[in-house]
Amino acid sequence: MSYGGFGGPPQPGYGAQPGGAPGGYGAPPAGAPGGYGAPPGGYGAPPPQAGYQPPGGFGGYGAPQVDPQVASWFHAVDKDRSGHINIFELQQALTNANWSHFNPETCRLMIGMFDRDNNGTIDLNEFQALWTYINQWKAIFDQFDRDRSGSIDSIELNNAYNTLGYRLSPQFSQLVVCRYDIHNRSRLPLDSFIQSCVLLKSITDTFRQKDPQGQGRISIAYEEFMTMVMLNKP
Repeated sequence: MSYGGFGGPPQPGYGAQPGGAPGGYGAPPAGAPGGYGAPPGGYGAPPPQAGYQPPGGFGGYGAPQVDPQVASWFHAVDKDRSGHINIFELQQALTNANWSHFNPETCRLMIGMFDRDNNGTIDLNEFQALWTYINQWKAIFDQFDRDRSGSIDSIELNNAYNTLGYRLSPQFSQLVVCRYDIHNRSRLPLDSFIQSCVLLKSITDTFRQKDPQGQGRISIAYEEFMTMVMLNKP
């Protein structure tokens, strides 16, 4: 199986405004409801967030309907027939455009988002939710991978961030590419894009807790900042 381009849905318009204006929340992307930003028009509802309960899903609404093909892939990945997929089994299922497997950290983040019982694995129903999540964000990634190279540069990444509702500078996007470009190609493959999006959302959510008015600025002591960083869990 080959996927790509999924990450946590952002809070709309957080951070510095284009042109260096003071921070705050900018206008949400077109079609975004209040709260989490929706994917650009044409991709349907925003991907589920951590703790999400889809209709007919895990929260007592009845057994979810699992796509037979998804179930087949799940059982193919579940090598030990445990009924659960761990990080390493998920990694074998996910590949970038160059057929390299997703990095373990991205797989850990994704399992953490859908592991409702916190046992470090996902079952078939959780895998179904992850499957939907991946496909929605694959469409987002493909929208900005205009040359269909299977990777995006800092300009494409900055366009993606801004379309998703983050108001971040091109310099910030260049920093992200340098941080996550493990192959030193000045581009991010699908798994690194995913990882950056999930972490960006998580850090933004943590920042928002200290900025209830949405001004884009906070005053914080050193140890309080370090505590925020240490307790941050994507």
